[in-house]
Amino acid sequence: MSVAQDIAQAGGGVGLLDRERIIAKAGFNRWLVPPAALCIHLCIGMAYGFSVFWLPLSRAIGVTAPKTCPELTLASALFTTTCDWRVSDLGWMYTLFFVLLGASAAIWGGWLEKAGPRKAGVASALCWCGGMVISALGIYWHQLWMMWLGSGVIGGIGLGLGYISPVSTLIKWFPDRRGMATGMAIMGFGGGAMIGSPLADMLMNSFKTPTSVGVLQTFLVMAAIYFAFMMAGAFGYRVPPAGWRPDGWAPPSSANAMITSGHVHLRDAHKTPQFWLIWAVLCLNVSAGIGVLGIASPMLQEIFGGALIGQAGVAFSALDAGQKTSVAAIAAGFVGLLSLFNIAGRFFWASLSDKIGRKNTYYTFFILGIALYATAPWAAGIQSKVLFVSAFCIILSMYGGGFATVPAYLADVFGTQFVGAIHGRLLTAWSTAGIIGPVVVNYIREAQVSAGVTGASLYSGTMYILAGMLALGLVANALVRPLGPQWFMKEEEVAKLQAASRAAAAREATGSFGIGKGGFDGTAALAWAVVGIPLAWGIWITLSKSLTLFH
Repeated sequence: MSVAQDIAQAGGGVGLLDRERIIAKAGFNRWLVPPAALCIHLCIGMAYGFSVFWLPLSRAIGVTAPKTCPELTLASALFTTTCDWRVSDLGWMYTLFFVLLGASAAIWGGWLEKAGPRKAGVASALCWCGGMVISALGIYWHQLWMMWLGSGVIGGIGLGLGYISPVSTLIKWFPDRRGMATGMAIMGFGGGAMIGSPLADMLMNSFKTPTSVGVLQTFLVMAAIYFAFMMAGAFGYRVPPAGWRPDGWAPPSSANAMITSGHVHLRDAHKTPQFWLIWAVLCLNVSAGIGVLGIASPMLQEIFGGALIGQAGVAFSALDAGQKTSVAAIAAGFVGLLSLFNIAGRFFWASLSDKIGRKNTYYTFFILGIALYATAPWAAGIQSKVLFVSAFCIILSMYGGGFATVPAYLADVFGTQFVGAIHGRLLTAWSTAGIIGPVVVNYIREAQVSAGVTGASLYSGTMYILAGMLALGLVANALVRPLGPQWFMKEEEVAKLQAASRAAAAREATGSFGIGKGGFDGTAALAWAVVGIPLAWGIWITLSKSLTLFH
């Protein structure tokens, strides 16, 4: 096919949301793409903070106190209009979030590669924010099934589409800094709750009345705010022309066998052992981290008890109600601190992986994680709050770092042509880990409690089992090898897939797209301020609460 034919084909009938419409022109600054991704990730990241709504929603009818019905079951809770929902009924939305995130990313990842990040971003905004509106109607009519459908199912699909929408694009814009680029965006998903949770709390306090807990109005306002940010992010996306490279950058030499210059088709990626080994690497790393994240608050309270408030040697069970409230506040600071390290780790470890390599970064996660999990019971035994808290802050930084580093790992092994779709399929490892981690941790804890174990010994067995999970992950990572040549597409097939992008590029003059010629300019600084200011506010709120841990 000639260039003229390519141009004619690409130019005809291109819609506002189509991929061909957003191919960057000469002079575009690549530093505008990460804040566009953050606009979406900071909004959908509120999924982590939805628990802020559980207690108010459990009083949606009673307002000041829950209107309980002893005969209520999970099935009847879906349709009741006279009884308040239980927190456990509402908590299923959290499960739906992450099951649907992994499923939708796997199902529509291939579509995203063809449709482009703008169309996926708009679809994500419609699902996530539309789901919140449906949930608001569910509150109005007091129908739990509408909340499950709205935020849980439809919103969960929005999570999956929004989560993977920038991955492939960022990797192609930053071939020289793949880890840093994905780390910047995925950092936003971890940070969304830091902004959304205090914002939701402020809105609920503003809207609550003697007859309303204020959640309905909060959902509608947050849906409007999120929709504006997510649409701005979707329309801020641009993709580089096929074959584009930053000025002065050359692909890694063939001596680095772990970074391929070829491309594996989506239809073949899951047929390789490398895909399933990296799937296991992510699943085991996330299982170990997410299990701890779910029990962080009770774990700190039960291990240190009165020592948290200057009552050394007093077990948690021996504290009075007022003391337990003070201890709970300190434990909440611990959870906030873990969230900060989860976010910071996404950027730090992913950026470091650009220097030391993706495989070595995961070696660090597993070896250091095993050491920290194995020594945590000792730190608990000697009642060293500083050592215990420090160990888990580092562990959670590697939990977040695992999410941010894996897209670059996939790009290194499978190439960049279908990396977004391959990453979408890999996220089923997250859905699996979201079940394995909490189940393992919670059931072991229950068994220990039933056996009469208390204090520091209550979680010792859990820590050793989580260390064992990381040991399995270490083995899986060691087995990852470069793919054989039979798995890569032929040059003609790649050229055919990239034809439209190359044709669009041919219509424009060649240029640096802002790389090496201005880089982080005034427009980019303004775009970063739009996402940076809310993120800084969320970090400040979280840090302020975390300080109680060390008083």
